[in-house]
Amino acid sequence: MAKLILSCILFFTFTALFSLSNAANTINVIKYGAKPDGKTDSTQAFVKAWVAVCNSAQAVTMYVPQGRFVIRAVEFRGPCKSKINVQIDGTIVAPGDYRALGNTGNWILFIKVNRVSVNGGTLDARGAAFWNCRESGKNCPEGARSITFNWANDIKISGLTSINSQAAHVVINGCNNVMVSNLRLNAPDQSPNTDGIHVQTSTGVTITGTTIKTGDDCVSIGPGTRNLWMERIQCGPGHGVSIGSLGKDANEAGVQNITLINSAFTGSDNGLRIKSWARPTTSFVRNVVYQNIQMRNVENPIIIDQNYCPNNQNCPHQTSGVKITGVTYKNVQGTSASKVAVAFDCSPTQKCTGIKLQDVKLSYQNRDARSTCKNSGGTTSGTSMPNSCLK
Repeated sequence: MAKLILSCILFFTFTALFSLSNAANTINVIKYGAKPDGKTDSTQAFVKAWVAVCNSAQAVTMYVPQGRFVIRAVEFRGPCKSKINVQIDGTIVAPGDYRALGNTGNWILFIKVNRVSVNGGTLDARGAAFWNCRESGKNCPEGARSITFNWANDIKISGLTSINSQAAHVVINGCNNVMVSNLRLNAPDQSPNTDGIHVQTSTGVTITGTTIKTGDDCVSIGPGTRNLWMERIQCGPGHGVSIGSLGKDANEAGVQNITLINSAFTGSDNGLRIKSWARPTTSFVRNVVYQNIQMRNVENPIIIDQNYCPNNQNCPHQTSGVKITGVTYKNVQGTSASKVAVAFDCSPTQKCTGIKLQDVKLSYQNRDARSTCKNSGGTTSGTSMPNSCLK
């Protein structure tokens, strides 16, 4: 009996000490003056809480409890002393006046940080008034990306919901080793430039289990992206998973080792898209794999467009210098919303090579779809619907 009592005492003592330790390593933004009332500006409270966690010698959690916290554009800058977990149980809300974010470009910016995790919660950028401004043709600010990671390493983003972004929801720029999982990104299908996730100049990014409904690309892949793995992506509405646009600049880094598997597109403008400006460049695309992809009423399920030239400005009468080689489409099935389900419009000066179509089955209104090829070569195996035009 005495041993049992002693064991219980030791257990509860350990539990209490563990709880105290956790409390000591958790910094609640309310402690620094944040108000969960959806009205009070809590920007400075968040900044002060970040300074505290960034200077902690031990691993620490910055905690955002339940409630609605209004913050303006904020910068969480490193380097910091130890590993940081940002746990969000509530909702972080942008100011009611979209001009408050002005031309900052970023609403929530993590810059030069390492070993940071952002978990849970909701970001509500309240972008509707900004989109209306853009649609009206008025003189509007550029709009802010909801959450951005610049020059960061060993980052985890999980369980986050982002709604009504002014511009892109999530931006990963100049980063290494980033894990993105179980995100929910949502903006209306007519909201301009509200990309779901934009990745550029980054290596070792993984995106899994994420649902994206937005007005622009579900995932956009910019210059300098390498070793990007994507799986279990649900896209639509939106403009699909897009590599590019590339080749806007004459000297531009290429894109390589891109994989998308076990994913679905529903009602999106595009499915699997590669696009480049019709301009000379050093950029390239190589070693891309799309596998086990389901299309449901997608306008352009498979498309390569190397004649991207918005408004015919700065590129007429030129050809794309982006070299596209080694792109595999394996087990891509479903329905196209247009008669041309597969379109390869490649550059006459840099032909697409090494394209592989394997077990592609796409139909249009329960009838045969079509494929079109320009300056593109490769191989076809297994099921081929529509009939392949590759040579």
